[in-house]
Amino acid sequence: MRADRLVATLLLMQARGRVTAAELAEELEISVATARRDLEALSAAGVPVYPQPGRGGGWSLVGGARTDLSGLSASEAQALFLLAGPAASISPEVKSALRKLVRALPDTFRADAQAAADAVVIDPSRWGEREKERPELLDVLQSGIVRRRKVRFGYAKKGAEPVERVVDPWGLVDKDDIWYLIAGTEKGQRTFRVDRMSDAEVTDLPADRPDDFELSSAWEQVVDRVEERRSGLDATVLIAERHLPILQDHFGRQSTVEEKLDDGRVRVTVSAPVAWMIAQQLAGWGSIIEVLGPPSVQAELARIGAELVERYATPAR
Repeated sequence: MRADRLVATLLLMQARGRVTAAELAEELEISVATARRDLEALSAAGVPVYPQPGRGGGWSLVGGARTDLSGLSASEAQALFLLAGPAASISPEVKSALRKLVRALPDTFRADAQAAADAVVIDPSRWGEREKERPELLDVLQSGIVRRRKVRFGYAKKGAEPVERVVDPWGLVDKDDIWYLIAGTEKGQRTFRVDRMSDAEVTDLPADRPDDFELSSAWEQVVDRVEERRSGLDATVLIAERHLPILQDHFGRQSTVEEKLDDGRVRVTVSAPVAWMIAQQLAGWGSIIEVLGPPSVQAELARIGAELVERYATPAR
């Protein structure tokens, strides 16, 4: 990806002060012509790099900046490698990129950055499960995002036949092992599940992307809308404070602590789209939880209780 190469080029120049196109090509494993084009692109974009012709020449940053790594402090460099390092254990591309970046760091940063990169390993598979494979379509979608080209794919909503979609790809999100594409469409921003896509391809059509688009903010809005749809009804419950973390784990963002009582219990509001969904979540708690309302949830709990008694009560002898 060209953006990655340009960043790596800057890092190398800051670490060495001066590089030739041949040195850059060898370091980044690209052709000399590509390295020269990248250097010229940086200069044309306003980055203060300039060529020095003749013997001993090369490309340099104005002022010979060599030690600040784009203004990063030692602790910031460590934080960067702590963040990227775990991904290297599951991605050969990231591992290769980190190796090159370590070489580009100033000597005083290098040892700590390498230690930070090696400090964490991510094993994406759960106990007793095989390692989950990365969806094949991700590479196609990422290419469309980086190249700013529209992507075409078949998309099947739940229970429906696939239809062809052509969208402006803006960003990808991995949430709980499910990948989502946030994209622009004729009807505005939309979110697509990657596991419902088929036959994705990058087109030659340029993609539009809002200048103020920020993926993390856009995803937060998506999450907020989903959580809002999931919280159509509130119920108030009382539970011993020692059991509160388990309840919060069950309901996640759909639980809010309202008040701690003198008897050691906590009043909590839990939410779900409808009453029976709340009742299903709470029925297994038995007498550990007291449901104060609303009546619709209490009625659903009574119905579930009656069904269980009818099925499992021991007949009188």
